Amino acid sequence: MQKPAIPKGTRDFTPSEMLRREYIFNTIKTVFKKYGYAPIETPAMENLSTLLGKYGEEGDKLLFKILNSGDFLQKADNTMVANNDSTRFALQISEKGLRYDLTVPFARFVVQHRNEISFPFKRYQIQPVWRADRPQKGRYREFFQCDADVVGSDALINELELIQIIEEVFGLLKMEVTLKLNNRKILAGIAEMIGLPDRLTDITVAIDKIEKIGLEKVVEELLQKELPPDSVQKLIPFLNMQGDNTRKLQTLKNLLKESAIGSKGLEEIETVLFLSREVGVQLTIVFDLTLARGLNYYTGAIMEVKANDVAIGSICGGGRYDNLTGIFGMPDVSGVGISFGADRIYDVLNQLNLYPDHVETATRLLILCFGEKEQLHGLKLLQALRKAGVQAEIHPDLAKLKKQMTYANNRGIPFVLLVGEDEITSNTYTLKNMQSGDQSQLTLPGIIEKLNQNEDAI
Repeated sequence: MQKPAIPKGTRDFTPSEMLRREYIFNTIKTVFKKYGYAPIETPAMENLSTLLGKYGEEGDKLLFKILNSGDFLQKADNTMVANNDSTRFALQISEKGLRYDLTVPFARFVVQHRNEISFPFKRYQIQPVWRADRPQKGRYREFFQCDADVVGSDALINELELIQIIEEVFGLLKMEVTLKLNNRKILAGIAEMIGLPDRLTDITVAIDKIEKIGLEKVVEELLQKELPPDSVQKLIPFLNMQGDNTRKLQTLKNLLKESAIGSKGLEEIETVLFLSREVGVQLTIVFDLTLARGLNYYTGAIMEVKANDVAIGSICGGGRYDNLTGIFGMPDVSGVGISFGADRIYDVLNQLNLYPDHVETATRLLILCFGEKEQLHGLKLLQALRKAGVQAEIHPDLAKLKKQMTYANNRGIPFVLLVGEDEITSNTYTLKNMQSGDQSQLTLPGIIEKLNQNEDAI
């Protein structure tokens, strides 16, 4: 007999776990809508030509490729296998792949639907993505992203708005977080100043690993990529820079004064920090030069959010990209966006037990019946309760009252309604709070009113 199993890096979710996840999705979605972002969806799979080359060499290796249907070997050049040319061979037998993120498919969407949308275009998207990564704590092969992007505007007000969204979402989730902020133009300026303007991608890919592997290993990687040792040594002081935001900015102004692109990046950072202060953003924002975000398409502001109380990777990140739609034939359209990592947020909330008490049950009231007559009456009550918007059930079996109560407890249902012969005669029912044990004698309108009043408190 085959033992049931799921692929590594994926997870099943029970009803109570799904209700927790829906709480996260609904919280994020509510804030996105509040800021004027509209929903879209894109297919789980994209043409590989859409995905390849957008995430850097390492990102391309993590793409899940889908075999062509039918006899996928018929038109393939099998000599490539003999010559160990697996990359080109894979492209002959796979034309499609599972999406790696939501940003590149969004850029493809914008270009494909450019005549149907108005710019600036603000969209949100909550869907799963797939990466052939090594599964570990906080890193999965299938996970959800919750993205908000605006394209068609290069105004830094958009960066401010995304920071406000981050602050509001994590405030509602009651998570203590820190936002790290940097700008790819500053990193490009540093690459200029150390004499390696054409090696920016190598530098950012390596720097992006600094938190995971440490500065010493990053230096080793840069040297392995044959960057000149003297240039790598010039880079180290930038990565070790200390002080508050103001001090770092002032130091960099002096160091990058000969770099036009570096100075532009510093100006953008200063503007975003100024706007954040002016509108009263309370979120902790740290200007961090070691933040690089290794994806190739970022060109301006980059940001990343870390949970203060749990050791886990980034739980939200994003940045500005000026050239992404140009790859698909629509140049000069700037965009900026963020992505909430719902799976990591879920893990953090679980670890810190930050969910409201009522989140784990879809049902708020269970009707308990003593017999067939009472059950028939209970069904009529159930209809009225549901019409009034109360999430209610009736126990389907005429079991002993203790068994029905146990069922309510096991499900985490906060209220039960007892329906016996006396209740039918008087049209007054016993409503019991399963958490406090308090009981009330109420008519049906009174029950509906009490449940609606306590909806947010339960």
